[in-house]
Amino acid sequence: MDTVTRPRILVVGAGFAGVECVRRLERKLAPDEADVTLVTPVSYQLYLPLLPQVASGVLTPQSIALSLRRSRRYRTRILPGGAIGVDLKAKVCVVRTITDKIVNEPYDYIVLAPGSVTRTFDIPGLTEHAFGMKTLAEAAYIRDHVISQLDLADASDDPAERAARLQFVVVGGGYAGTETAACLQRLTHAAVRRYPRLDPGLIRWHLIDIAPKLMPELGEKLGRSAQEILRRRGIDVSLGVSIEKAGAEEVTFTDGRVVPTHTLIWTAGVVASPLIATLGAETVRGRLAVDPELTVPGQDGVFALGDSAAVPDLAKGQEGAICPPTAQHASRQGKRVAENVIATLRGEPLQPYRHKDLGLVVDLGGKDAVSKPLGIELRGMAAQAVARGYHWSALRTGVAKARVMTNWTLNALAGDDFVRTGFQARKPARLKDFEFTDSYLTPEQVRARAEGGVNSP
Repeated sequence: MDTVTRPRILVVGAGFAGVECVRRLERKLAPDEADVTLVTPVSYQLYLPLLPQVASGVLTPQSIALSLRRSRRYRTRILPGGAIGVDLKAKVCVVRTITDKIVNEPYDYIVLAPGSVTRTFDIPGLTEHAFGMKTLAEAAYIRDHVISQLDLADASDDPAERAARLQFVVVGGGYAGTETAACLQRLTHAAVRRYPRLDPGLIRWHLIDIAPKLMPELGEKLGRSAQEILRRRGIDVSLGVSIEKAGAEEVTFTDGRVVPTHTLIWTAGVVASPLIATLGAETVRGRLAVDPELTVPGQDGVFALGDSAAVPDLAKGQEGAICPPTAQHASRQGKRVAENVIATLRGEPLQPYRHKDLGLVVDLGGKDAVSKPLGIELRGMAAQAVARGYHWSALRTGVAKARVMTNWTLNALAGDDFVRTGFQARKPARLKDFEFTDSYLTPEQVRARAEGGVNSP
């Protein structure tokens, strides 16, 4: 009896790009038309833009972790692990499961959406002493850590230790860094009222960036407005400055200042997932080179999108322009790549990706925000309404929308209790402990595993 084998579609990554691709595939493919597998270590999509609000306690972690299984159409197989190498010739993806078992996953079509990792530099002590802000675990950990600094400062009788624990440094003047500094400053400003032994004047937040402007994508006026809001709150904004070295109890800036602190949060940009380096394919500024149709040139059945792909930005009309690594582009690319995978299966023509940016929103907490929807510059409550309205509407499930709206309402009415959940154990966890960038294979190792066809621990 003949066995009918359906085409195997493998999607790598459950960020905005990967999840939107899977959702569209499930809607448009007939059940017997193809088998879809999603490689991801977690069974949720993280709504990354709201991560600073989790760190500050405005939102609970669960509210921005959108379940991948909450769908009536859901029939995709989830492979719980991370892709650590791909052999494009053999059509095999090497996956390290969450139990550290390494398996080979064959495919006919692969959609590469592994996202990005935190960009770091060769700065002494950085990965050993800095916190990142890229995962749900990091956001929850940072909240515990910041509150613990208040607790420890309150309990200490050493003026030097107290001052050091009440200084906080955030590196990165982009959206992530600016929102992180703004939201966490509001946390400490509100929490210190519960600590009568602490002088609020000792709490110092530093936001630094090597660039000459804060969030330059916002434009001169809105960028300046955001900077004025932060400085009015007492956040020390230093531009043209970075970190020279980091220690357990102090950070040295490149302008020579030495800041005693136990809290260094690093949000200075992202780079493509190390998975891309295992392919041996052409890259553009570290991102995988792709055609406007989101296919990898010269490779059969290989699609790429999101933060790890250099997708041509046709809407800009500038030669060489590529789409920025934003959720807005990633989610729309996910839909387009799904349509093109289906078109390939059915022998139909592929369509190029084109999307004009709808604007930018920056939530600085409370009533403070700056937004630029469709080129219109907004500040204050109007900007806050647009920012939160955009994020709320972008949440994929009704349950997530209900949780987020409930959290926002409860926080506005009742505030925060500033309790530590116990997530922070005695053993500190820093950047190197959350992003496993050293677990990827070399192209030679990937090829050897694919040719060997073995699945081993």
